[in-house]
Amino acid sequence: MREATLGDAACTIPPGHRGGRVRGIDTRCVFLVLLGMPSYPTLSPDMGTFRIDVEIENPARPGDRRLVRSALVDSGAELSWFPRDLLESLGIAPVKVWHFRQADGTVLRRWTGGVVVHLAGLRTLDEVVLGEPGDLVLLGARSLEGLNLRIDPVTKRLVDAGPAPAAATG
Repeated sequence: MREATLGDAACTIPPGHRGGRVRGIDTRCVFLVLLGMPSYPTLSPDMGTFRIDVEIENPARPGDRRLVRSALVDSGAELSWFPRDLLESLGIAPVKVWHFRQADGTVLRRWTGGVVVHLAGLRTLDEVVLGEPGDLVLLGARSLEGLNLRIDPVTKRLVDAGPAPAAATG
C-alpha cells in the first residue's frame, strides 16, 4: 500500500492502482482516476431528453391536484423534484432531509415529502424533493417505477413497462 496526501487527508492508495492522475473528491479517502477527455464526438446534452406534464396531489387531501408543466423525464434521477411552493400549496410537509451530489462534486441539502403522482390515468404514492428556486423540475426513476412506466428512447415517450419482476416459490 502506498500513501497519498489529498489536501489535509492522508489516504492509502488502493492496491493494484497503476499510473493515472489521482484526485480526491470532497469525501475523504475516496479516489477518482481521471482517464482523459474523449477523443470522439459526444452527444448533445439535450439529446434523448423530453418533458411531460404531471399532476401531484396530497395523499391526505384527495381531489386537490396541481398540474406541473414540462417536468424533465430523468430516469437517472432517483427522486422526482417539484417546486417547494407548489408542494406547500397542497399542504405537503417536509419530512426528511436528503443530500445530493452534483456532477461538480458539490452537495445539495433538500427536504422531501410524500405525494401522489398522477400521469396518463395512472397514479403512485411517492417521496419527492421540495425543490428550491433554480432547481430543475424532474420526473425521476422512483415515480416512473411506481407508475410502471419506462422510457421509449426512440419515440421519446413513456410506455407501459410490462409485468413487474416477482420472486416465485417452488
